This record gives sequence, C-alpha cells and structure tokens, in this order.
Amino acid sequence: MFNLIAPVYGFFYHSQKKNFHQIITKNKNNLDISSYRNIVDVGCGTGALCSALLNEDILVTGVEPALNMLNIGAKKTENKDVTFIQGSTEKGLIFEDKSFDLSITSYVAHGLYLEQRIKLYKEMSRITKHFVILHDYNQSRSVWTNIIEWAERGDYFNFIKNVDKELKENFKSVRVVSVGNKASWYICEPL
Repeated sequence: MFNLIAPVYGFFYHSQKKNFHQIITKNKNNLDISSYRNIVDVGCGTGALCSALLNEDILVTGVEPALNMLNIGAKKTENKDVTFIQGSTEKGLIFEDKSFDLSITSYVAHGLYLEQRIKLYKEMSRITKHFVILHDYNQSRSVWTNIIEWAERGDYFNFIKNVDKELKENFKSVRVVSVGNKASWYICEPL
C-alpha cells in the first residue's frame, strides 16, 4: 500500500520536515539529539524526518520497506548524506547489536498489530545503545484521526489504549514527552 501512496507522502515532505525540525529544536531539553553520533529512522517513509535529523549534525540512516518511499527521499538533494536502506523490523534489520546511539520511528507503531509492534520494539532495542524514540499519537488525537484509523481497520485503538503498558514491558524505562497537541515522544531505554 505504501508503495502506491508514496507520491502523496512526497507532496507533504517539506511541511513534515519543517514540523519535525521544530519538534527536535523545541525538545532539546528533553533529549538533545545533536549530542549523539548516529541515529536510525525506522519506517522513514520519504525521508522528511531523516532530513530534519541531518540538521543536528549526526549520521542518519533511514530504513523503509516501501521502495517507492525510499526513492522519493533518496532523490532529495538535501538527503545526499542520508544512508537509505530497504528493510523492516518484521523481517529483522541488517544492523549489528547496538549499532546506533539512538533510533526513532515516527507514526509507525500505531499502524502495526501487537505482534508486529513487539518485533519493532525488540529490533529497535537490539540495535540501539542509548534511547529508542517512538514519535506517535497520544490520547489527545483528533476526531479525524479516529475516523481515518477506524476506516483503515488497523490496531490503532489498541495501541493508544495499551502503549504505556506495552513499552514498560519491552524497555528498561519509558518517559513520555508531549511534542504537540496530538503527539508524544515515548523515550525508551533499550534492554
């Protein structure tokens, strides 16, 4: 599905990048990403977050299963220093244990079913030294989000209901930071 809708995501690339840059800047006191050496964006889509992370002067790797999404990100001149790799946590990531200082995933976890989310958490924990960041919805989501997620028939509502419990069961510690009206950073310490 994401290969088909990649052009739609590409259309929103610049506004997404701007939004991610603002969030990263405003939350330096919660987690200063620039104080780390490298980061991997799991489920990077078209690379908007990767591009915003490059502004933090760290090495950025983007991983995405949908080749069309990756191609959009890789074609952006500003992403020439991002390493884009096709892959997914479902099949297991190609990286060695503790390869990255940080890992991040944005609006991915809520779209996965529980078994897939657990794989995401475990793989991100495995490849990360310091912190795993889940950038995703919180309890204050909009009515439109509820309608869209209901129509997609995913596991969104179970994610929202159980995210705190799930993360506490899969990480050493979890800290939740509101990064907008409808989103949070779930900052997790890997096992």
